[in-house]
Amino acid sequence: MISNPAIWAFRSSVRCWRHRAVLKAALQASDVKASRWYSTSIRGGVTGMEEILARVVAPLPTYETRDKSPPPPESNSLEFMHFYSSLDKEDKLGFLTKLSQDFGVDHKNLSELAVRLLDTQLRDLATILQVEDRLRYGLSPRYKQLLNHISRVEGGVKFLVDLRADVLEIISSKASESPHIRDLNGTLKSLLSEWFSVGLLRLERITWQSPCEILQKISQYEAVHPVRNWSDLKRRVGPCRRCYAFTHAAMPMEPLVVLHVALTEDISDNIQSIVREFASFESEEDVNKINAAIFYSISSTQAGLQGVELGNYLIKRVVRELRNMGERRDRGQSEFPHMAQFSSLSPIPGFSSWLQGLLSQYRKEGRGSDLLSEQEWKEVEQATDSAPGTPAMEALRKMITSSEWLRSERLARVLEPVLMRLCAWYLYGEKRRGYALNPVANFHLQNGATMWRLNWHADTSPRGVASSCGIMVNYRYFLSDTSKNSAVYLQNKVITASEQVLGLVSQFQKNSKL
Repeated sequence: MISNPAIWAFRSSVRCWRHRAVLKAALQASDVKASRWYSTSIRGGVTGMEEILARVVAPLPTYETRDKSPPPPESNSLEFMHFYSSLDKEDKLGFLTKLSQDFGVDHKNLSELAVRLLDTQLRDLATILQVEDRLRYGLSPRYKQLLNHISRVEGGVKFLVDLRADVLEIISSKASESPHIRDLNGTLKSLLSEWFSVGLLRLERITWQSPCEILQKISQYEAVHPVRNWSDLKRRVGPCRRCYAFTHAAMPMEPLVVLHVALTEDISDNIQSIVREFASFESEEDVNKINAAIFYSISSTQAGLQGVELGNYLIKRVVRELRNMGERRDRGQSEFPHMAQFSSLSPIPGFSSWLQGLLSQYRKEGRGSDLLSEQEWKEVEQATDSAPGTPAMEALRKMITSSEWLRSERLARVLEPVLMRLCAWYLYGEKRRGYALNPVANFHLQNGATMWRLNWHADTSPRGVASSCGIMVNYRYFLSDTSKNSAVYLQNKVITASEQVLGLVSQFQKNSKL
C-alpha cells in the first residue's frame, strides 16, 4: 500500500504535468505551420504522411473492447509497407518521427490511470490488479497494434526487421535525438525478441546441396573471412567443415545468423589452415582424427535484429548437434566419437587502433619506456636504426602501422613478446562498464567460454594484420564450466582465462608498472 502523503504528492505532480502540457500546446499552436510539412504530398499528388497514418493506424480499442474489436483490414498493413518503402531516406525519418510522436502512448489517459491506481491502494487486491492491468494496457503505444498486424502479412516480419535497421541508423547517426524514435526502437526490439525467440528458430545445416539462393546469401553475409569464389564456398561447406544457420518461418530462404565450423585434429592456432589450405573436394572425413570443433566465423545477417540474442544460442545448439544429434543409426554410435574439444578461433577487431592510441598517449606523457623493457627498446632501436626515446617510439608506431615488420624475421622476433602481452592486456584488462571492451571477447565470455590462447601470426592476411597485428585468440568452451563461467562474468565481471593469458597480462603489468 502507498501512504496518503505519497498519493497527494503524486496527484500534485500530475496536475503540474497537465498544466505544463497545456502551456506547451498553447505555445506550439502559434507555430502550427512549421509542422505542416509532414502533410505535404509526396511525389506530387500521392497522399500525404498525415493522411496515410490517420488511415492505417487504427485507434487503440478501449480496455473493455480490446479482445472484441475486429482486426483492421490487411490492406492497411500493405498500404503502410508500400508507402514507407517508396520514401527516400529523409522522408523516412519524417515519417517515423510522425508515427512515433503522434501515434504513441496517450499520456493524458495514462496520467488519469495512474491517479486511479493510487486511489485504489486502500481497496481490495482484485480492484488493484484490475487497475494495474488497465495501466499496463495503456502503456502500449498506439502504433504497436499496427506493427503486430504488419507481422501477420506476407513479408511483414522482414519489413519490420528492415524498419528497425532504419531506426537504428537514425539513432546511431544522430539524425534525430527524439525520445519518441528511441521508444519506437524499444517497442520494435521487444516485439522482435518475442518473434525470434530461440524456440521459434530452426537450425539448418548448409551443404553444397542447399538451394543456390541460400548459398549465395551465406557467401554475401560472411563478415569475418570473406568468401573469394564458389570453389572457396564449396570447400567451406564440404568435408571436415560444417556451416549452420538459424532460420525463421516468417523469413524463408533468409539465414539470420551463420556459424562456420572446422572439424580438426587439434585446436587450430591459425586461420590459414582453415580457409586457405584445403583438402580436395573428394576427400573423406576420418572420424578417428576429428577431435575438435573450431568455430572460426559467426556472422549476424540482419542489422534490424541487433540486440536480439541469436549467436550465443546458435553456438550452444551446434555443440549439442555435434555431440548428441549426429548418430549413425546403423551402429548406434556418435558420428564423431573422439570429439571432446570445442573452441573458437576469433579475430581481435580494434586491437591495432587501441594500440595506436596507447602509443600516442604514452608518448605525450613521456612514459614510452614503460611499455617495453630496456633490452626490448635497444632491439627496436637497432632493428629500425633509430635514436633512443621519442624517435624509437615513433619508429615503432610507424612500423606497426605499415605492417612492414611482417617481412622481416628479425623485426617479427622483436615485436612478438611486446605485441602478445599488449594484446593480452587489451582483451583481459581493457573494460567498458566492467565488461571486456572487445566485442568478440565480450560475446564469448558471456557464453561462458574461457579466454584460452593467444596465437602469433594466426591471420597474416592484410585485413588480419591491419586489425590485430595478425594475432588471433581461442575462446575455449569447457562444457562442464560454461554455465559457471557465464554467471561469474555477468554477475561479478570476472574473466576466466588460461595460464598463458594471465602470464602475458602479468608481464604487461610488470613492464607498464600497473
